[in-house]
Amino acid sequence: MEQSANAEHPPRGAVDVPTGATVLVVNGFYEGLEVVIDRDWLVIGRGRSADMVIAEATISRSHAAIGFDADGFFVQDLGSTNGTTVNGAREHRQLLKSGDEIQMGRLIVTVALPT
Repeated sequence: MEQSANAEHPPRGAVDVPTGATVLVVNGFYEGLEVVIDRDWLVIGRGRSADMVIAEATISRSHAAIGFDADGFFVQDLGSTNGTTVNGAREHRQLLKSGDEIQMGRLIVTVALPT
């Protein structure tokens, strides 16, 4: 069962998000699509309420979120059916570093993070 897009989301405005972070789709129909991470909670999914809407049948309506808090950027699975992996390891929540590969269903993205 999918959770809502704001599931487990920390209070907005808790920290300032550094500029220069992006998500890049590296395979499939959306290959080359780059989205700026300009908020502390960016939901990726196929549903209209997602911040980054990807019409891919193997991802959930609200599949995962890329967030930012006092520890840095992280990815968090939002109760998706097919799960989320970071560099090949299935994770519920994982801190990110620049270049990490996130797979959600057949969708694969990489993150570029400011230093």
